[in-house]
Amino acid sequence: MRDVRGFRLLDGWLDRPAQQAMVDEIRAVLRAAPLVRPVTRRGQPLSVRMSSAGRLGWVTDRRGYRYEPRHPSGVAWPPIPEPVLAVWKGVVPEARLPDSCLINWYDPQARMGMHQDRDEADLTQPVVSISLGDDALFRIGNLERGGRTESVWLRSGDVMVMGGEARLTFHGIDRIAPGTSTLLDAPGRINLTLRVAGGSEG
Repeated sequence: MRDVRGFRLLDGWLDRPAQQAMVDEIRAVLRAAPLVRPVTRRGQPLSVRMSSAGRLGWVTDRRGYRYEPRHPSGVAWPPIPEPVLAVWKGVVPEARLPDSCLINWYDPQARMGMHQDRDEADLTQPVVSISLGDDALFRIGNLERGGRTESVWLRSGDVMVMGGEARLTFHGIDRIAPGTSTLLDAPGRINLTLRVAGGSEG
């Protein structure tokens, strides 16, 4: 375990068989709730494609950022797979169970700008990130935009915990490194972020 500016990085938390089993579970989720390319309030499409599992899913469109109980197609989000929940229970056993798992697909050109995760009702609860597939360069900023940043490579099987003072730290993905993993069928990265999105147990 490493501490990087308050972010807890558990290198290689998932071994290769566990990663493969988790990918299989996520593919089943995506068959029910396919990836979509969301847009910002200004209509700008994100480079990352997204879906969710759990009681609530994070969405963005011209109405803004928020959690919704249904996929844009109208279907309810599938349940969070048990192997994914097991990671949460293993790394943050003191936290409430998550009711949302955001699924991000990064193709070789995708990135995620610096942002805070602050759409959740209870910001005392952590966010847990699971990396599957190609390496990603993760940038950690500050509680306000700007200032000195620090970057760390996230590799397949790594788990990152963002909680406590780091919970509202700005962070993002600068780029991925295609071909650094053979886990997936094509170059790219799956990122799962588990959150307690609602204001009560769900």
